[in-house]
Amino acid sequence: MNRGGDRILWTEKGSGGKATAKSRLLLFFALFMFWLIGGSLFYVWSRIQVIQLGYEISSALKEERTLNGGNKKLRLEIATLKSYARIEKVAAEELGMAKPRPDQVIVIR
Repeated sequence: MNRGGDRILWTEKGSGGKATAKSRLLLFFALFMFWLIGGSLFYVWSRIQVIQLGYEISSALKEERTLNGGNKKLRLEIATLKSYARIEKVAAEELGMAKPRPDQVIVIR
């Protein structure tokens, strides 16, 4: 025994290489697992993003259809309000106006 306080744990010179090979293998395995788990998480995240964007697109298309329907209704209402028959009727009934006689019409060129 060595009484100086130092203990020799390995006396063989070749046994240190096995520990290094095992630690390298463990490091390689850990990196591979990290890469595999990271890749899997990225794949799942990207699929969730695709599904979420699909829902957003569907919602936007539904809103577009609703807005187009409202636009059509408003255009129809504008056309109805602009019709000459309606304007003539409102002028005669509500405002008490009458059609001008031919001698009251002045043509400007």
